[in-house]
Amino acid sequence: MSRQNGKLKLMVVDDEPDNLDLLYRTFRREFEVLRAESGYSALAQLETVGEVAVIISDQRMPGISGIEFLSRTVPKFPDTIRIVLTGYTDVEDLVEAINSGKVFKYITKPWDPEELRVVVRQASETYRVLKQRTEELSRALQREYLLNAITTAIRESLDYTSILQTLVNTVGQTFAARLCVLRPVEYNPRTAIFQLSPQHFQYTPPDQPPQTELPATLELLEQAAVDTLQTQVADEVLPSPELSCDHACDLSVPLIHQKQPLAVLSIVQCCRQRSWKAEDLRLIEMVAQQAALALSQAKLYQQTQAQAQQLESELEVARQIQFKLLRQTWPAIEGVRIQACCHPAQAVGGDLFEVFVHPRGDIWLAVGDVAGKGVPAALFMASLLSVLRREISQADAYVPAEVIATLNGSLAEDLISNNRFVTMLLARYTPATRELTYASAGQVYPLLWSRQALLAGLEIPQVLKARGVPLGILPVWRGDSETLTLQPGQTLLLLSDGVTDAFLNRTPGQNGLTPAEVASGALPGQGGLWRLIRSYGAGPLDLNQLLAHLQQRTGRQEDDQTLLSLEIL
Repeated sequence: MSRQNGKLKLMVVDDEPDNLDLLYRTFRREFEVLRAESGYSALAQLETVGEVAVIISDQRMPGISGIEFLSRTVPKFPDTIRIVLTGYTDVEDLVEAINSGKVFKYITKPWDPEELRVVVRQASETYRVLKQRTEELSRALQREYLLNAITTAIRESLDYTSILQTLVNTVGQTFAARLCVLRPVEYNPRTAIFQLSPQHFQYTPPDQPPQTELPATLELLEQAAVDTLQTQVADEVLPSPELSCDHACDLSVPLIHQKQPLAVLSIVQCCRQRSWKAEDLRLIEMVAQQAALALSQAKLYQQTQAQAQQLESELEVARQIQFKLLRQTWPAIEGVRIQACCHPAQAVGGDLFEVFVHPRGDIWLAVGDVAGKGVPAALFMASLLSVLRREISQADAYVPAEVIATLNGSLAEDLISNNRFVTMLLARYTPATRELTYASAGQVYPLLWSRQALLAGLEIPQVLKARGVPLGILPVWRGDSETLTLQPGQTLLLLSDGVTDAFLNRTPGQNGLTPAEVASGALPGQGGLWRLIRSYGAGPLDLNQLLAHLQQRTGRQEDDQTLLSLEIL
């Protein structure tokens, strides 16, 4: 790293002596500052002093410009951080230099000294981190080369027990050990000490039977290693693994990762007359580091698996709660048939539907979609559904657009602050008059068709195109209600974009939509769904079956899918 006496080297280049002196005085306390009056002079200095951490160069200088000078330093000193001082606006050259990585930042003249200090500190920190990571990478590559055979065996499994046995087998075979033992270390919270686990994993050569009892000298070495761990943890030192040797052939080394003692690895050589070589001990220390990392990953994987199982159980509970939150039954209503279903893409989702029969006889229908999927969307969905039910159950609830505006007023602040929005279609049907009033807040257009027209081969259904902005976009909702009269035999279908997008993501001909229908653009998204509905012919509409067939045709479900139908009998 470019430093001397603890200071990083900083080079300042400017053809104006006053600026050069000012820069020198500004940074001389924090850096070893080198000065040059031109780009050529700076290049000559760099040949002598070598790499510097940061270069600050004026742009307009005689001979070569600042950017050209800095560009010439890139091949030999790629890690140096470069800053340009410019007194004029040459945006194209500066942007090109910054984008190509030749310049870290540029500062305009006259500069603010404090701003320049901040930029130089950022540059020096960037240089330190870059050099540190480069050195770490070099060491890691060297270690990987030396330990390739061992680490390959270790990485073949993430199962904690399996990796312990694999590790002890690999180390024992690599060092031709008479006995190799790996014993996990456990922390006892009551006594606040580390202790050897009763369970141990061992390797013996194929021509020797496994030992049921460990040698006493080995147990003493293991305990010595644990005692060393205990002292190091108490002192918060934990340096490189410390080897414990006895008779020059028995050896124990603690496995530590991020100040966390994990196990003790012990090795007994086959030949008790042969001493451990220095290179063997260094390799074992490196093996211990790699083994500790592997054990830590295996332990973390084991914990992650347990947490994943717990999370899966919790999500299943959440799914059941959400399933019950969406009303799955409603009273029978003379003259109409209502169906609804919702299939989240994950355990829980942000789609919702609502069917509410008002005491005065009106039927409220709603389909909504909170932006996003999973638990966050489900939480907003539950809040939205609660407010919706409160509003449509009011005695004066009558106009869908007014209800949506009230919902927006109640939820907009939370939605906007969490960068969320909600699309919704809300409709009120009056059985006595067969009048349907609806309002849309950015929801997918509903489809309306008659049984007679379907039997007659109607190509496309009627699309209800009332429009309004989604909830959570504006503080005050904008949109209007529209009213129409439904006739016996007609079916109204409300849906979420998870249904239409599933068809849009498929190739024409695979989704039940002909190329001609795609080219016409008459029903983007809904076209594939309509073709699927039309395939039922005179048969009854079954939304669960419809979604099942949809998923068979479109493959993996990417988004929550919701359908709600109102059939006039």
